[in-house]
Amino acid sequence: MLAAIRLKGEIKARRDIKDTMQMLGLKKKLSLSVLPSNPQTISMLTKTQNFIAWGELSAEMEKQFGGKKTIALRPSKGGFKSLKQMYPKGDLGYRGEAINEMIKRMM
Repeated sequence: MLAAIRLKGEIKARRDIKDTMQMLGLKKKLSLSVLPSNPQTISMLTKTQNFIAWGELSAEMEKQFGGKKTIALRPSKGGFKSLKQMYPKGDLGYRGEAINEMIKRMM
């Protein structure tokens, strides 16, 4: 399973990016969506990576959500590194297993 967190709003986003985020279930800023791991989902996440952080969800975190697909989160404890740069310099884009630590900071 994959997890995606929307970190930025949709101001100045192209229409196709907005539509893709809606299809992923990321309707609001700081929302988390649990998604299946397949090529279509990965291409949608790659397309919107300037607005989201995503990675592989651990089995422990997956069990904690109990089948919920969309969860509202709080701002990160300790803040974000940067919402303009890609991971590892910033917080956007593909994070791999590090997404689980980010989710724990935001719960």
